[in-house]
Amino acid sequence: MTLISLRSLGITLGKTLFSDLSLTVGRGERLGIVAANGRGKSTLLRCIAGTADATTGEITRGRGLTIGHMEQTVPPNLMAKPFHGAVAAALPAEQAENETWRVDIVLDDLAVPAELRERPLEQLSGGWQRIALLARVAVTEPDALLLDEPTNHLDLSKIAALENWLNALPRDMPVIVASHDRAFLDAVTNRTLFLRPEHSQFFALPYSRARAALDEADAAEERRFQRDMKTAQQLRQQAAKLNNIGINSGSDLLVVKTKQLKQRAEKLETAAKPAHQERSAGAIRLANRGTHAKVLVTLEDAAVTTPDGTLLFRTGRQFICQGDRIVLLGANGVGKSRLVTMLRTAIANPHAVTDGIKPTPSLVLGYADQNLADLPGNETPLHLLSRRFALGEPRARTLLAGAGIAIDMQEKPAGHLSGGQRARLGMLMLRLTEPNFYLLDEPTNHLDIEGQEALENELLQQQASCLLVSHDRSFVRAVGNRFWLIERRRLVEMDGPETFFASFG
Repeated sequence: MTLISLRSLGITLGKTLFSDLSLTVGRGERLGIVAANGRGKSTLLRCIAGTADATTGEITRGRGLTIGHMEQTVPPNLMAKPFHGAVAAALPAEQAENETWRVDIVLDDLAVPAELRERPLEQLSGGWQRIALLARVAVTEPDALLLDEPTNHLDLSKIAALENWLNALPRDMPVIVASHDRAFLDAVTNRTLFLRPEHSQFFALPYSRARAALDEADAAEERRFQRDMKTAQQLRQQAAKLNNIGINSGSDLLVVKTKQLKQRAEKLETAAKPAHQERSAGAIRLANRGTHAKVLVTLEDAAVTTPDGTLLFRTGRQFICQGDRIVLLGANGVGKSRLVTMLRTAIANPHAVTDGIKPTPSLVLGYADQNLADLPGNETPLHLLSRRFALGEPRARTLLAGAGIAIDMQEKPAGHLSGGQRARLGMLMLRLTEPNFYLLDEPTNHLDIEGQEALENELLQQQASCLLVSHDRSFVRAVGNRFWLIERRRLVEMDGPETFFASFG
């Protein structure tokens, strides 16, 4: 039974985000929406929810259908409210007054600790704020769910809890998810829509299988295009030969034949469509200046502690070698960020003594943190690049444009950039630093799938040495060649990440 129907839907906001989109969503269907940053996913969800209007086409919803829409950001008026109160505020007035038990049930289902429920949202992490947004939708008991980037800021335990929660929903409830998290899409969806300006592609498959089918379809389309263009070229060559013979012989028949060949070539050229080329949201490139050192960092049973000196774990004797791409695994709070901070401090200050951490003097560090704290929001991208790397304005503008930051945004404060643009600006600054060792803390935050794959390819092709922390399972699997796990106050090496991932299942 069809609950939501899209017919010839299109959105134009300065440029065409998508067009002529027709799609139906029935009971129990789990649809993943995939597109690059800024290509219309959030706008499409708002149109389906009824809070935005499409430029063309129409949306039909089943009679009486209620839709729960989880957006990406917490409304400012809720930030000062306690977690429980912010969720209760989503209920109708009568229920909010007399049926707050509904909130407790949802918070129990989402495993929200009791001690967090009375804390203001503004004091909580981005992950818990995300859970609050989800709880506000769930407590209204909608007939259909729309989720916009639900895994942003979530750690692995919360992602697993979200996957379990979604998979435990009534089987007939439709769910539409816009996400860049490839592993999450595979876990919770069974249909995939690739949103494009023209000819959006739909497959009745979860993301990974749908992506393979899409790549195959695009390759076939490109082969057809090249074949048709080659045939058109051959027809024109034949027409030119016949035309010369016809002129020399005065044959009217050859003149007619020449005209027919040209018409066939024109018809082929008009009908031929090149394969879809995704408009890049901005290039991601890295650098690797290299080093002759084989061992980059030696850990001599370093003690990793909290700022007040409480021991979190000891590293044992470990080596970070050239070509290592080490993924640091562990539950929240075990000390991953503290080790990253200690490594950063030791590498940035090679003459200082850091107990148990010995970097080679030739290391040049490239560091990226998940909050993009190295990008001051009040400084413009143009000034930032010119000041830090002594670049002339033309060169800086060219680099910024290549990273997806248009001319009109280059002289606006960096705080005005989207999350994806800020992430690409951060990656550009990493490249200009020309490091030979990377410390990456949640580097795929804010990157779309194109950006994630570009970063993966750069790390591999540049043979970059790095230590990274990430909750992006697809990224970890693609990049890591060594895996360190923090557990029971020790750092141990694992053969792979799957056992750790499975512990959250």
